[in-house]
Amino acid sequence: MSKPALYISAASTISHQPTFRNAGFSETLGPVEASSALISPDYKAYIDAGLLRRMSKILRMSVACAKDCVEQAGSGQPDAIVVGTGLGCLQDTEKFLNTSLTVEGLLPPTSFIQSTHNTMAGQISLSLGNHGYNMTHTQNTLSFEHALLDAAMLLREGDRNVLVGAADEHIDILNDIAVQLAFEATAPLTSAASFFILSDEHTGNAAAALADLFTSGATDNAQEEIDAFLDRNGLQPGDIDLALYAGKPVSGVARNIDYLPLAGVYPTASAFAMHYAVDVLSENSKVRNVLICNTLRKSNLGLILLQAVEA
Repeated sequence: MSKPALYISAASTISHQPTFRNAGFSETLGPVEASSALISPDYKAYIDAGLLRRMSKILRMSVACAKDCVEQAGSGQPDAIVVGTGLGCLQDTEKFLNTSLTVEGLLPPTSFIQSTHNTMAGQISLSLGNHGYNMTHTQNTLSFEHALLDAAMLLREGDRNVLVGAADEHIDILNDIAVQLAFEATAPLTSAASFFILSDEHTGNAAAALADLFTSGATDNAQEEIDAFLDRNGLQPGDIDLALYAGKPVSGVARNIDYLPLAGVYPTASAFAMHYAVDVLSENSKVRNVLICNTLRKSNLGLILLQAVEA
């Protein structure tokens, strides 16, 4: 992604932590416990009761966060809606598959329609009454980063405000699959949604600046690519005040925080990390540069550089 920086004017997250509409949450978070539950807001404040009954967990999270972001930003309808998801609408997918095994004849279409990965972006569009560009990206653990890249390109091409975010949900069968695949997670498997309003200009309410972004799906030497990424931004590892990482800490940075124990494990947890970084930059004037390093999957590398907004 090329310069100049883009601005984050709103951020919203629903997770297993007290993140929703809770400025300063980054100062109080502890590790997610295996027994922790999703902390849901009053969805009726954001979603019509009739629609709410038919929405799965991931749809409720996504629509509520999206509407919260639009409300925070106060900039009206976004020009585009871009969503990243690793596994999509698992609850509806499971429901559809179970129905196909138990029902003879024609199957009810609702669960199938809502099982597709792009259901979240479409439902957000319907809920907002938005008729702009609408896209879903699903690239495993780099789904959120690719959604950000798409949003950045849209802003370079003339859009002024883009709603961009990511969501993934946990269902019980994932625990069984993790055991069968011998997947050793460093934190519990969780659900979450994080959304942001990304703008091409600073209108006075920006919480942080998105300075640069990089992805690689075939990384052999992550640290070498990190150093090159920082160098093109005129930075050294010592200039990074905080590195949020999944996988391995960033060499040469004084303060590294593994964000997986805070977010839990799901494919788009780097979106949680971005809201965490935005919150830190908003609350702590001493922090100027934050690097998010996503190597949740060893061969994938996602880098997001956030900076404090100059007054």
